[in-house]
Amino acid sequence: MQVALVVTSDHVYRGDKADEVTPLVEKAVSSRGHVLVFRTVVPNDWIMIRRAVLSALSRADLVLISGGTGPSPKDLSIEVVRSMADKELPGFGELFRQRSEPEVGVGAALSRASLFIVGGSLVLVTPGSPSAVRLALDLVMDIAQHALEQARGEPHH
Repeated sequence: MQVALVVTSDHVYRGDKADEVTPLVEKAVSSRGHVLVFRTVVPNDWIMIRRAVLSALSRADLVLISGGTGPSPKDLSIEVVRSMADKELPGFGELFRQRSEPEVGVGAALSRASLFIVGGSLVLVTPGSPSAVRLALDLVMDIAQHALEQARGEPHH
């Protein structure tokens, strides 16, 4: 499976903060036998997020967007992807929030993490913390192949 990563963070984009997500995703993806074919960091800007997602979609089966899932006015990733999506798979976000609660407490309810189908690809939008990205990848990797087959209308094996 070809995987792409879009990190949305003003701080990482400006260089004020180290990118902890990209190395984590590289390791998680390769350890499962997949390839990270595209990676980029963008600020919380609608046009730049959309451009990065389109670029990622042209290369990958699974696009992971890290950041932009909270309630802040700057959190735009969900809105950008929703505007492009064919379908939203809300069960992923429900499961993600349920599994996040033991670690982050009731604050997990503030995350709008979700999984979308855009074209024939999966787009996973997660909070920007390394622990959230790790959890999201653990959850999605087990269902990604099946979800891709379903999204593409491929017959069951």
